[in-house]
Amino acid sequence: MLKRLSALAGAMLLCGCVTTNTTENTQTPVTTTKINNADFHKQAASAEQIADRLWSAGHTQVQDEVEINAAELEDLWLRIQSQLSFNVPQTRPIVEQRNFYSSHQAYLDRVANRAQPFLYHIVQEIEKRQMPLELALLPIVESAFDPFAYSHAAASGMWQFMPATGKRFGLKQNFWYDGRRDVIASTRAALDYLQYLHDRLEGDWLNAIAAYNSGEGRILAAIKRNKKKRLPTDFWSLDLPAETTAYVPKLLALVDILQRPDDFDIVWKFIANESRISVVDIGSQIDLAIAADLAGLSVAELQALNPGYNQWATDPDGPHQLVVPIAKADIFQQKLAQTSDQNRLRWQRYTVAKGDTLGKIAQKHDTNVNAIKRINKLNNNVIQLGQHLLIPVASADNADYSLSQDARIAKAQQKSLGDAKLDYIVENGDTLWDISRQHNVTVAQLSKWNGIAQRAALKPGQKLVIWQQTSNNERTAGISRTVTYKVRKGDSLARIAQRFSISVSDIEKWNNINSSNYLQPGQQLKLIVNMTQV
Repeated sequence: MLKRLSALAGAMLLCGCVTTNTTENTQTPVTTTKINNADFHKQAASAEQIADRLWSAGHTQVQDEVEINAAELEDLWLRIQSQLSFNVPQTRPIVEQRNFYSSHQAYLDRVANRAQPFLYHIVQEIEKRQMPLELALLPIVESAFDPFAYSHAAASGMWQFMPATGKRFGLKQNFWYDGRRDVIASTRAALDYLQYLHDRLEGDWLNAIAAYNSGEGRILAAIKRNKKKRLPTDFWSLDLPAETTAYVPKLLALVDILQRPDDFDIVWKFIANESRISVVDIGSQIDLAIAADLAGLSVAELQALNPGYNQWATDPDGPHQLVVPIAKADIFQQKLAQTSDQNRLRWQRYTVAKGDTLGKIAQKHDTNVNAIKRINKLNNNVIQLGQHLLIPVASADNADYSLSQDARIAKAQQKSLGDAKLDYIVENGDTLWDISRQHNVTVAQLSKWNGIAQRAALKPGQKLVIWQQTSNNERTAGISRTVTYKVRKGDSLARIAQRFSISVSDIEKWNNINSSNYLQPGQQLKLIVNMTQV
């Protein structure tokens, strides 16, 4: 009876307290901290129910009790909170970041909404690897839990992988699929990378987190400098770039707010401590509109759970899996089993016309050359006039695939970000740098206006939008900009004049040439363009 009462007392303590575990690189003793946020939802089991399980299972160790308690908490944020282990010093950088987050409740609410489908999976993976639960908050710092987030430096996804680092940790990136945005794949890669950094940096988690932001080379160099000067090599002692110096305090500020939300008048929006998604093996390529119909979802709902797919269909070469709500998984698998591989896509018979190339045909049908070659068993890119090709095509309108890469770029281009808008069609050899110089804007602006990375490769025929700001006087009288235009192969004075709504005679006058002069590719012309008429 005394043991039963002891178990009950321990369970009551667990329901009102958080046990803080030690990590391998700290000497902090196990302590308890009261959960004092009255708005946290009621826990899944009462103290007496937990005590019954502890008694019947014979669990008498504190660590065993903590594991059961963490799994039984109703709120996923509480599950994370109960296992936080980092020390959070009350330094100025941390306080500044904490003040920002604690004054933006709406921002944290948006974060929670985005995290809902995936946070349980992330927590499970971290616990399975016995890594610090603080890492579950890292996507807030990286992307605010937005799997479609990208940086102008070309980082992408919830965990913000650069292309090269993504490939290094097994994230496939091609026309059809970008594993950096696949939450399941990128979570695996991010935890692999963080564990690698932790092991490489002498078991220091803060240095590992800093290296995740700035690269292991920079942290190793900073450590080497400190060792040479016989200085400490912990994160706080290293001389690092400003971005990295603020990066770790951002995470620790979030940790502090989660540990004691009442102190900052913050509510962590409830997320159920249960799995929300299921990963289904689909076996072959499938149109996302067809898959959504089989799963009883809208296309947008399916794309939101599978942000790694760039186009209207999954990658023909895999991965052959889709994430669906756990409640939809069984019916989806049943209907999928009844759908043949042939009926998972729609097909169109296409007759090769004069001037066609596989690249033009692929671009016209939102597919790629390799897919056409594979389906039609072509060994090379040679096609003949009148030849019949089988082309995979989307079963729904482009507008239905609202979260595809093309749709997201189009949405970004529709935002009004200036007074005068210029539609620019990319030509062979164009780069964002060239275009920015021609139109007196920055590469960063072009990147933002068009929803693409600053290092993105441009394709001939691709449309870009360019915005210009005008003053009140310029809006009334019209505004002119002097731009430097680089002549492309096939250009003529008439073509350039038509493109910029100017006259041939003006081009001749501005550049001291006449129509008898031949234009040379690479030649630069000065053009005075009225931006309000473009």
